Amino acid sequence: MDQFKTGFELDKSEEKKEGWYRKITKIYLILLIITIVFSSGILLGSSLNNKGNKPTKEIIKETSIELSDIFKNSEKINSLLFRELWDIIHNNYFDQNNIVDEELFYGSLSGMIAALGDPYSMFLNPDNTEKLTQELDGTFYGIGAEIGKRKGLLVIIAPLPDSPADRAGLKAGDKIIAIDGQDATNLYLDEAVDLIRGEKGTEVILTVFSENENIAKDIIIIRGKIEIPSVTYELEDKIALVRIFHFNGDTDKKFTKIAQKILRDNPEGIILDLRNNPGGYLDVAIDIASNWLEPNKVVVRETFSDKRKDKSYQSYPKLNLGKFKTIILVNRGSASASEILAGALQDYGIATLVGEQTFGKGSVQQLILLSNNSSVKITVAKWLTPNGRTIEEEGIIPDYEIEFTLEDFENELDPQLVKAQELIKELIQ
Repeated sequence: MDQFKTGFELDKSEEKKEGWYRKITKIYLILLIITIVFSSGILLGSSLNNKGNKPTKEIIKETSIELSDIFKNSEKINSLLFRELWDIIHNNYFDQNNIVDEELFYGSLSGMIAALGDPYSMFLNPDNTEKLTQELDGTFYGIGAEIGKRKGLLVIIAPLPDSPADRAGLKAGDKIIAIDGQDATNLYLDEAVDLIRGEKGTEVILTVFSENENIAKDIIIIRGKIEIPSVTYELEDKIALVRIFHFNGDTDKKFTKIAQKILRDNPEGIILDLRNNPGGYLDVAIDIASNWLEPNKVVVRETFSDKRKDKSYQSYPKLNLGKFKTIILVNRGSASASEILAGALQDYGIATLVGEQTFGKGSVQQLILLSNNSSVKITVAKWLTPNGRTIEEEGIIPDYEIEFTLEDFENELDPQLVKAQELIKELIQ
C-alpha cells in the first residue's frame, strides 16, 4: 500500500458489471505524477486506444493532426508544440542514449493529470497498474505504510500493524524529508513510493520529522512482504474490543462472524478501534455501518460538480449492534472509509468518538483502464457525512480529544483506550 491504497474506495457492484479494472471505482490513497507537457495528454490517451503496436514516433506524427482537432476551439493552445518539443528533445538533449520514448510518452500523459493540481488524480503506467492490482488483492511488498501529502510534504498516514514500518517505529504524522539521503521535499508521491519500494530483505532509510520533535531522525526499514490484516476481536472485562485494520474485500465477511459472536457474548459495550485504518472498499464501510444503523439510513453522501449526479448510500438490514453502547477510537491515521463509518455513527448519536482528529480523506476517485494496461485515477466527487459535514481536509473531530504521545507509546500506555473503557462503564451505569 505504500502508495496506491492510501484510502482507495472501491465499489464492488461495479466489479460484477465491467471486469476487474473498470469495476474498481471510487478509489481512495494519495498520489501525484511528474509534470510534463500538459497540452499533449488528451491526444495521447486517445491515440493509445487505436494505434496498436506502431512505433512511438509514428504515433506522435499521426496524432499531431488529432491534437489540432481536439484543440481547434481554443486560441490559447498550439497543438504543434508537442511535436516541436518532441523534436527538440531528440535533436538537442545532451544524453541521447538515455532518451526512452516510452517514458516520454507516458510522462506526457502524467503531465495532463498532474496539471489538475489534485493530489489524488494520477496516470498509472502498466507497471504501476499491476502493482495496484497486487495491493488490492491484499498482499504486496514494501514497508507497509500509507503515504500521503499534507501542505506539500510527504506524510505517513498510518503504518500497518506489525509491518516493517511499524516495527521500525514509523508513526502516523511523521513527515518524510529524505529517502536514502535524497531530498524528498519536492518529490511527487509516486516518485517517493518508487524510491521506497524495493526487493524483499533490502533496506530503505527514511529521514523523518516526528510530531513534537525538532530534530530529524533516520529510520532504517527492511522491506518485506506485507499481509494486510482485516479485523480482530477480543472480550475483556465484559467489553467487546473490535479492531478493523483495513476495509478489504474479506472484512465484511469476517466482521459478520465477529458480530454474531458479540451477540452471543452479550457484552456491556463495544469499543470499535479504527486507529491507523487508512480505508479500503466503500461498500464494506456501508456494510459494517449497517450493523449499527436501522435500514435505509444515509451512511455517506457523494457530491459531484454536476449536482444532478449527487447521491446517497444507505444502510440495509444487518445484525443489530446498535443496542450496545459503542465507543469508536480514531486518530490522524484514520482515513477514508474509516472516516465514513465513524462520521455516520457519530452523526446519528449511536457512537461516541475518542482520540484525535482524523486524516481528512474525503474525495472519490474512479479508476479507468486505458489501452496497453495503463490506467487513470481521477477525482470525480467528494464525500459528506449524513449531516452534510465535509470529510475532505476537515476530517472527523472526536467527542473526546485524547492525545497519544510518544511517551505513552514507549511506556506501552494507551490513554485513548483507557478513556473509551471508562466511558463504557459510565454509560451502562
